[in-house]
Amino acid sequence: MAGMVAGSKRARGGSGRVKLEEVARKANVSTATVSRAFNEPDKVSEEVRQRVKDAARALNWIPNAAGRALASSRTHIAGAIIPTLDDEIFAHQISGMQTVFSERGFTLFLGCSNYDPDEGLRQAEAMLARGVEALAVVGENHPPALFDALNARGIPYVVTYSYNKLSPHPCIGFDNRAAFSRITEHLLSLRHRRFAAIFQPDTNNDRVKERLRGISEALAAAGLEIAARDLMMGPSTLEFGATSFARLMTQPVDVRPTAIVCGNDNLALGALMAARESGLDAPGDFSITGFDDLAISSRLSPGLTTMKVDNQEIGVLAANELLAVIAGRQERAQSREVVPDLKIRDSAGEARVR
Repeated sequence: MAGMVAGSKRARGGSGRVKLEEVARKANVSTATVSRAFNEPDKVSEEVRQRVKDAARALNWIPNAAGRALASSRTHIAGAIIPTLDDEIFAHQISGMQTVFSERGFTLFLGCSNYDPDEGLRQAEAMLARGVEALAVVGENHPPALFDALNARGIPYVVTYSYNKLSPHPCIGFDNRAAFSRITEHLLSLRHRRFAAIFQPDTNNDRVKERLRGISEALAAAGLEIAARDLMMGPSTLEFGATSFARLMTQPVDVRPTAIVCGNDNLALGALMAARESGLDAPGDFSITGFDDLAISSRLSPGLTTMKVDNQEIGVLAANELLAVIAGRQERAQSREVVPDLKIRDSAGEARVR
């Protein structure tokens, strides 16, 4: 037994580490095939790829990323920077990206900017230093230096969760302005004329700015506007939704808003909780809408009227566009629009003018 161990170590250069050749022998393939199975998996059949992975796992062999990068000028690393880890919508996007990149042998690095553009830039620079081959960032509100660095290095990138036909950047997402115009128009069709809005901060957030613009434009077309006192902006929490609703309802019943547009489901659900505590109900006393269609939004009573966005599809589309550039099939990532789906439920009904 000791001789076998010693012999095995000599075959591995005295280090005790498994070599590429041993994986190839165990999988009954060439060393080039082992390399392709990890570096270019689409060029190897699924059966062979699985055999190689099983052999590598049995031998406890892990590809040396640094060595692969030196040998091929490739790192097989992609990056994504999101604004927060506290929101499930971004988790769904990352899940979609992870699935696609993993199938193609890429590792996905994740960074969080906490809605700070400078922190987002630092995250991007750190990823570039580690050799990311592609990058996805949320929204367009980033320092020019970030996009300059990507373009100077020829690194393909996409902007996610936003879609703007006039953008200089490839966008994978939806038109935030159009989505909230549509929500507002739905409430207008229900004869609402007194509107309020409960929103997350628009600082360093181009998506929120576009959402508020969509509401404003739809109301202006109907000769209406949201009074300054009826625009609540603060943390994207249940608590802020609840306290904002309570403040709105302190106004006399004949002047207080009958329709409340919320920047996301979290804020709307907080408002609905506050309404229940104060003895008010939707759509009897007011109407309210959200955005995102969280899993709980259709299960509460009343069901929340909201917009559903397939965030996982955004991640899948983003990864596929970036991989197409990496593979040389196209020079630049192409913009792709994901159209949100308006979910009409019981929280919004006909206005009852008092």
